[in-house]
Amino acid sequence: MKKLYWILSLCLLSLTAFSQKTRIIGKVTNNRNEALTGVTVKIGGTANGYARSDVDGRYAITIQPGKKYEISFSYVGYKDKTVSDISVARAGDDETVDVVLEEAGKQLEAVTVRSSARAGARGETVNAMISFQKNTNTVASVVSAEAIRRSPDKNTGEVLKRTPGASIQEGKFLIVRGLAERYNLAMINGIQLGSTEPDRKAFSFDQIPSNMIDNIVINKAFVPELPGEWAGGLIQVNTRDIPSKNFFNLQVGTGFNTQTINRDFYTYQGGKTDWLGIDDGTRSLPSGYTNKSTFDNLSPQQKTAIGKSFPSIWNASVNNGLNRLNGQLQMSGGFTADLKGNNSKLGGIFGLTYNKSGRYLKATNNGFNFIGNGTFTPDFSFNDDRYSTDILWGALGNLTYQINNNNKISIKSLFNINASDYTTLRTGVEGNGNALLDSARGYELGFEQNTFWNSQLMGEHNIKPNVLKFRWYGSFNLLDGYVPDQRRIYYLKNNSAATNPYVMLMSNVLSQKSGNRFYQSLSDYIYAGGADLSYTFDAFGTKQTVKGGYMLQVKDRLFDAKPFSIYLPRDNVALRTLPPDQVFAPANFGDGSATSNMLAFDAIKGSLYRYLANTILNAGYVQFDNQFGNALRVIWGVRVEDYDQLIGSVRKSDPRHVNTRVTDFLPGLNATVKLNNQTNLRLSASQTVVRPEFRELSTFQYYDFELNAAVQGSPALKRTKITNVDLRYELYPRSGEVFTVGAFFKHFDKPIEMIYNFGSGGASVFNFANPESANAFGLELEFRKKLDFASALKNFTFAANGSYIRSRVKDVNLSLDRPLQGQSPYLVNLSLMYDLEPKGFSATVLYNQIGRRVTFVGSLDQPDIYESSRPVLDFQLTKKFAKNKAELRFNVQDILNQTLYFYQNPDGNTALDKSKDPYRLTRKFGTTIGLTLGYNF
Repeated sequence: MKKLYWILSLCLLSLTAFSQKTRIIGKVTNNRNEALTGVTVKIGGTANGYARSDVDGRYAITIQPGKKYEISFSYVGYKDKTVSDISVARAGDDETVDVVLEEAGKQLEAVTVRSSARAGARGETVNAMISFQKNTNTVASVVSAEAIRRSPDKNTGEVLKRTPGASIQEGKFLIVRGLAERYNLAMINGIQLGSTEPDRKAFSFDQIPSNMIDNIVINKAFVPELPGEWAGGLIQVNTRDIPSKNFFNLQVGTGFNTQTINRDFYTYQGGKTDWLGIDDGTRSLPSGYTNKSTFDNLSPQQKTAIGKSFPSIWNASVNNGLNRLNGQLQMSGGFTADLKGNNSKLGGIFGLTYNKSGRYLKATNNGFNFIGNGTFTPDFSFNDDRYSTDILWGALGNLTYQINNNNKISIKSLFNINASDYTTLRTGVEGNGNALLDSARGYELGFEQNTFWNSQLMGEHNIKPNVLKFRWYGSFNLLDGYVPDQRRIYYLKNNSAATNPYVMLMSNVLSQKSGNRFYQSLSDYIYAGGADLSYTFDAFGTKQTVKGGYMLQVKDRLFDAKPFSIYLPRDNVALRTLPPDQVFAPANFGDGSATSNMLAFDAIKGSLYRYLANTILNAGYVQFDNQFGNALRVIWGVRVEDYDQLIGSVRKSDPRHVNTRVTDFLPGLNATVKLNNQTNLRLSASQTVVRPEFRELSTFQYYDFELNAAVQGSPALKRTKITNVDLRYELYPRSGEVFTVGAFFKHFDKPIEMIYNFGSGGASVFNFANPESANAFGLELEFRKKLDFASALKNFTFAANGSYIRSRVKDVNLSLDRPLQGQSPYLVNLSLMYDLEPKGFSATVLYNQIGRRVTFVGSLDQPDIYESSRPVLDFQLTKKFAKNKAELRFNVQDILNQTLYFYQNPDGNTALDKSKDPYRLTRKFGTTIGLTLGYNF
């Protein structure tokens, strides 16, 4: 790995040696967010100050540093635009000027739009990003690369929680408009992605490091050209593309969490490559194990011999070294090279990122028997200390060949490994069917490794510039989830006498709760391809566009779980009182016979622990973009999605076999009324769907140590159909400022929810069901304002967004009338930004809070489990030096460090009452402090 770092560094450093040009660069788009090709760009006072925009609308012109310039943009059918007072102080730097050209109208009058010195280059660039949101064809929010840079966020999940109407669950799953993660869909570079989780329908956004992102667009209303399997938000993550010049950037950082640094940190013996998030084989199955069928045919003695050969590592020890500290390394670089003829060029961008975090989670886990009339008795009460070393590293490689200004071909690849090496120590009490609670001790040692790979090949072609455009793409996506040798052991102590020992929970029954070794592998292969063709023409005195396209996506999953259990054919209390580091020693294993009182080993059998799945999605659409005068724009059309899903087994006789095929017609209408140059009024209506994920349909059952319950799917689940209506008012008073207020309504036919079925002693089960229907109504507000109306505040910018949402799930047969699972009644995001550009100094304060929401749906006498409201406050301080080539960032995340409560309401009052509401779960995360140094070579 070190050799790779040095080779890449030397290559990229050599590239920067050829990047001494001083230039004005940027992108030109129209007021429909379309890149304009062939725009004439001129700079006064230069000998070669002339360029034409390429297929992406990008341009670059070389200038002399230290002078002021005026740059003009012109194209037939659009108003000329001039931006003045542009300068670059230092040789080798670039000044970015992104502009939006307005259509000139039918008479094509000679009108020039000028930007003042105050709103010059930087004002135009900031306005270009907000202009994207202003001119988009649907209701959407945009997160720019600049906004990402200004936050302390390390990955996409942390970035997304700050967008209007959005929040993050478990640090990685996105909740949009109060709707659970299953109602959202992820795309990367315009190509649809699938679920990254084996146990839920969700994309884990913490897999994409934030420094690899160019921008994020969150669509909240459907248009037919985009996939139709979502209801909350469609999150389009666009990674960085061809650079404007050669560059190389290096960042190093460190930090700590306040809960981790001030206590002993526990780990267990792992492998030599754990620091890479990769198991080196230390946790692999022993060589004596070949496959399931062979193992099942072995004698009890042969099986026990294999169990005896496993490494006997069951105890945790204190490791107060570097595990407690966070570490960060990021390297990125790019090149661009002009080729001979027709503005041809080749460019690429490459990056490596590595993040290591030492985390300590202080948690409680409780279960209750609810008797009725608001009364309950405890079933178990645990205190969990979870120590983990989390690794996130990856590489990005994008290569683009621009054949000429009208044609380009790109290949983009993203690779990530996201792993967690964790140790959980549990203490507490458990009822275990007794009136007197027994003391409990538990241990879980685990390692989870997710490998994510996405490769894309795509082409963009202006068959006739700004009239006829063709786009094609193909992609391959791999998600590999690996859980090797997860171990659990559990002890109980009968408290009838203080001298009673702790006795390991073990009998002649195979169990996933104690004496368990668990292996799991999941491989998702997704193949996709498609094309879009758009034609723009003049009618009614304005531009009109018709667009059509087709997409094919094939997804295959192979899932295999191997749960093993160490058990006792006949009881041996003396053996069960041994501590974890001794009880599973090889000498304690017998011959596996039914009469033996020594340890035996076997697999928990059943076809439910293995399944395959396949989906074939054929989708086509036609979409019209009609402009009626200068005031009204209507985007309308229909998307057809044919979805064929097979899960469990290809044999119809197999009880795991589930095959469904459904064709959905998904209409969409988006109308925008331009009240004036600064104000929009939007109306949107559409039909979308959300389909069950593989895991939700599979009957596979898995015991979750953290929840002290099992999770099981349901083959009877149906897909959800959603009717969506949006109304939004938007005001863009000046560059960099925005004010929007909107309302939305959604109706769900057969929503999918996760149900908690209580069982004593850890026998609880989470499964899935379709209530009859649900409705959601919400109001949203977004506000961004420069505070330069007062001289003392001229360097400040304030931004806020909030949402109020009310939802109800109703089912007469199930007597349901409550909020939708995962829905928060409100969400608030606030930020205050300070910029002192001449000194290279900036600061940002960020605040986030959501209202209480139903995390798990109750059943029978079990009340719903709510997640309480919890405020989060973050801070970042940045200072540039060394002629702005170096940057030092100081971050503090979760300053308030409030406890997160998951509670139940036996009295039916859903508001949290800490004096009497029982806590099902609590979590305390600590405050994270970090320091990062970056340098641009």
